[in-house]
Amino acid sequence: MSDDTQADAGTAEGQGPVEISEELARHLENKREELFEKFEIRDEFPAGVLEEAEDRTEDVGSEIDAEVDDRRDLRELTTWTTDPIDAQDFDDALSIEEREEEYVLWVHIADVTHYVHPESAMWEEAVERGNTVYLPGYTIHMLPPVLAETVCSLVPNEDRLAHTVEMHLDKEELTYEEIDIYKSVIRSDERLTYTQAENRLDDPDAPLHEENVLVYDLAEQMHEQRKADGSLVLNPARDRAHTIIEECMLKANKAVTHELMWSRGVEAMYRVHPQPSPDEWSEALQEIQELDGVSIPGEAWDDPRKAVNATLEEAPGRQLDKIQWAVMKVMPRARYMNDPFGGHHALNFEIYGHFTSPIRRLSDLINHWIVYKNEVPEDLVALCDRASDKQKDAEQCEREYKNFLQEVGLDPMAVNNRGIEIVDDEDAEKTLE
Repeated sequence: MSDDTQADAGTAEGQGPVEISEELARHLENKREELFEKFEIRDEFPAGVLEEAEDRTEDVGSEIDAEVDDRRDLRELTTWTTDPIDAQDFDDALSIEEREEEYVLWVHIADVTHYVHPESAMWEEAVERGNTVYLPGYTIHMLPPVLAETVCSLVPNEDRLAHTVEMHLDKEELTYEEIDIYKSVIRSDERLTYTQAENRLDDPDAPLHEENVLVYDLAEQMHEQRKADGSLVLNPARDRAHTIIEECMLKANKAVTHELMWSRGVEAMYRVHPQPSPDEWSEALQEIQELDGVSIPGEAWDDPRKAVNATLEEAPGRQLDKIQWAVMKVMPRARYMNDPFGGHHALNFEIYGHFTSPIRRLSDLINHWIVYKNEVPEDLVALCDRASDKQKDAEQCEREYKNFLQEVGLDPMAVNNRGIEIVDDEDAEKTLE
């Protein structure tokens, strides 16, 4: 076992599944069913959708071989994935090169729309569901899991169909010198967990060390640039591996929607986040300023987002949740719209949309189709509303389920991280003695 594998195993050492009784398991199941009915969340897939998914995931190798001539062949490009240790799908991968005057960053996304298109039953089901719903210890997928487990999982040492965003970035300004979005065939060299990625950054002799160092240096520059430009950063303590993934996905999402808006002039499913009113921002900052041990730097008051960023970096750890909550209370909900007018306030992006998670978000699936076909679904406005409403339902369902877990004495985070094991009632009593 390699050192980084040992490190990942160590994080779970002594942390087995959360054990619950059969009776409590029934209570959880009943609560889920109640919430699914309340929020119109469909748990089971129709038989026809599952059959279609099974049919589309047969004979993977032959189908990929037939596609190679019509795609960019990137199988020789060093490529890898980085995900949580318990990730259920590996739908995005990275490649990077440093050249004399530019960085070239490739973000490869599983080509879901090769298998799921507007004439398919899976597409219709994705519109019905809107997104994957993540409850602690229980997931309701937007698309049949067999897709994420096979053709749309960018597993190592297997050819996979991808939708690649190739970005040429100026070394000084990190602006897009060139954006190229195309269908590709890739072959991931390795699947890293976040802990492994952290270890690769520190071990000069490890595989992918140089690539991870390079992409982290770029990601850190992009992160600092975002903050300087006024992007709100509510989690200042994020580790290096998370920084890599977050910044690279943000850069790719932004690149795609800029390409659609400015180069192609077509509508897309944009992510629009309105700003709070001046009074609401003032209320939030006042609440933050009154917290014990917290002080907003004087020079930061003019821009509330920069004020929050600066305060989070200096505030005592015990106050971080309260600062974040003060901000979240005044933030309007972001929505999907066919016009980017208003931009994304929290990110401080004039134009933004989602592209990097088509296996779990309807918005990304739609944008993949628009990029590929260069045409917009007739019902784009209705699809935007559907995605927005289903996201709101998913968040509310998750919130109520977490509250219920706490009411019955379970820690939602422990359930989420470790899963659940049902033991018979007698054994459950012994564990409590």
